[in-house]
Amino acid sequence: MATPAEKFNVIVTSPSAVIWKGMANSVSSKNSAGPFDILAGHENFITMVEKASIVIRNGTQEKEFSYENAVLSVLSGNLTIYADI
Repeated sequence: MATPAEKFNVIVTSPSAVIWKGMANSVSSKNSAGPFDILAGHENFITMVEKASIVIRNGTQEKEFSYENAVLSVLSGNLTIYADI
């Protein structure tokens, strides 16, 4: 299991542009099954987030994004957030 100090790449993108990219220690949100967290070393994962915030943490800094619909995909340790804006 990953330690909190480990980081992973995150990119937030829409059909027309990259909205944000950087490193994170964790990402938290909520899907139809409930709240979830993504940490470094997370297994491949895909989920739909509807009308829920997505919080990206890097140390003491937090970025929060909210979209009507977004797809979060972890593949090979990288998280991509596809937002419908």
